[in-house]
Amino acid sequence: MPRIAVIPGDGIGIDVTREAVKVLQVVADVTRTTLSLDEFDYGAEKYLATGISLPDADLEKLKAYDAIFIGALGDPRIPDMAHARDILLGTRFKLDLYVNHRPVRCLHERLLPLRGKRPQDVDIVFFRENTEGAYVGIGGIFKKGTPDEIAVQEEVNTRKGVERILRHAFDFARRQGRRSVCMTDKSNALRHGGDLWQRVFKEVGEDYPDVTSFHLFVDALAMQLVRAPENFDVIVANNMFGDILTDLGAALQGGLGMAASGNIHPGRHAMFEPVHGSAPKYAGKDVANPIAAILAAEMMLEHLGLAQAGDLIQRAVVGAIADEQVTKDLGGRLGTRAAGDEIVRRIRALAG
Repeated sequence: MPRIAVIPGDGIGIDVTREAVKVLQVVADVTRTTLSLDEFDYGAEKYLATGISLPDADLEKLKAYDAIFIGALGDPRIPDMAHARDILLGTRFKLDLYVNHRPVRCLHERLLPLRGKRPQDVDIVFFRENTEGAYVGIGGIFKKGTPDEIAVQEEVNTRKGVERILRHAFDFARRQGRRSVCMTDKSNALRHGGDLWQRVFKEVGEDYPDVTSFHLFVDALAMQLVRAPENFDVIVANNMFGDILTDLGAALQGGLGMAASGNIHPGRHAMFEPVHGSAPKYAGKDVANPIAAILAAEMMLEHLGLAQAGDLIQRAVVGAIADEQVTKDLGGRLGTRAAGDEIVRRIRALAG
């Protein structure tokens, strides 16, 4: 019986997580699957009341779960986002979730912003290195607040970290029958980290002769993703470039309300989430699009080996979008709850 830890988050994170959990419960019921869903109260309210974000002892509890499902975090009452940083980055780093898996797939032509392209032209999987790069927090500020202020932010790239994310990308491409892996960097300007990425990419690529490998500088890749997304299958990048490019990818699939992600250490731990923010001004107003959270739940089920359940969710979401039974941002008229209910209804109908 898969055990899932649920962290609803803040703002609309709470609203959309509720719908994702509802979908998980129904799809488990119709596929006769037993899921154990345990909710953990980590978020702004608890932090403001107690000053506690995610203690190491509680992180140990989360390690016992087969997967973690987390909603968006962030609250304007905590301007430095200390609790969100502790929970999200803390979990990624302390559980060594080095794979950020971001599928970018356009599910309907109505959502595609590119003229002359078809939905099938946007079917890309991004892998972002998730535990190194510029996000490791190494650096500091000297003479803060003075005219001589200096801010230093270091980027870290290790041979181990670079090789394991590259191998994961190639393994995925081979396993899924995808034809190519593109590695992106800015090695023409950032020579030292770029040199490491370039050398390891070439070495790893030689172990996968059945998968075409090629490189583009990140600025060129951003342009090509808009011009010809159909030319890309799997893209792998460092932490910062992957973060930026996947938001561009989200625009190609209909916006952040469609974007789901997984943070994974293969064979050990995994955490799944929608990638949008907590949007506090919309919290509790029944307007947030729950599809990104629901698709993150689908990713989680597939990771847990529950492919039938994941397929039901995917088909239900595609049908709801096609029939415009969705929230306003996707061209429909439904609220958050009704959009979740519609997907639940379709899952039941598909299951017979």
